[in-house]
Amino acid sequence: MTIDDSAIDWLAGLLSDAATAEIMPRFRRLGEGDVRQKTSAADLVTEADVNAERVITARLRERYPSAMIVGEEACSNNPALLGGLGDAELAFVIDPVDGTFNFASGVPLFGVMLGVVVKGDTVAGIIHDPVGKDWLIGAKGAGSHIRHAHGALEKVRVAAAVPISQMTGAVSWQYLPEPERSRLARNQTKALSQFGYRCAAHEYRLLASGHAHFVVYNKLMPWDHLAGVLIHQEAGGYAARIDGSAYLPSHIDGGILVAPDKDSWQELRRELWAE
Repeated sequence: MTIDDSAIDWLAGLLSDAATAEIMPRFRRLGEGDVRQKTSAADLVTEADVNAERVITARLRERYPSAMIVGEEACSNNPALLGGLGDAELAFVIDPVDGTFNFASGVPLFGVMLGVVVKGDTVAGIIHDPVGKDWLIGAKGAGSHIRHAHGALEKVRVAAAVPISQMTGAVSWQYLPEPERSRLARNQTKALSQFGYRCAAHEYRLLASGHAHFVVYNKLMPWDHLAGVLIHQEAGGYAARIDGSAYLPSHIDGGILVAPDKDSWQELRRELWAE
């Protein structure tokens, strides 16, 4: 099974259609009962998430009836749906609103993410920005680019390698256990500066387009990372789990470190985890 340019165009349009119909009409217009907690006050779901995923899933089933479809909200209700992702002939992984906390707070930093997996290999990733009305798209072996709202394509490239003292990055230490949590929070000060968007869609965009250098995530749900890691790698970057092993669609733990290249990855791994 292959995903060609016409399929990627169709998928990009699908994400945009769902955002136009189900997400943007609710932005800054959520009513009482439209926002619910999942695991904590920082882990939310809104009517936009639920309805956008429903629309995307239905359209995917029409065009690809035999494909496996993994949506964040469906898996939240039934985690067993994740089983078999690493072996599926064709699978689509959906994050209908990445950055739900921002969306629910009225902050315009959220995105719609979709990863395409063929026989355990991520082959395409699309991140749609409903506010900017553009897409960040990567396809295996074909590089990554931003498709602007006016139709122009802009090839993206990760930042050049620099010492950690000159890097800008993010560490999601809030998901780490102690003492690792405090160690990484402390060692992050070795970097030049930090960012924290609470939105993987925009954080991967920042890295893939060369405006920041690294990110550390501990929570590895596939809808948060498959598209972004593929896009970042196609933009010339390097990513691996914290133990140095390759990140695969079936992984949901083990953490991930994303960097401009392998040498930078090794320096960050050494310095961020230093005692």
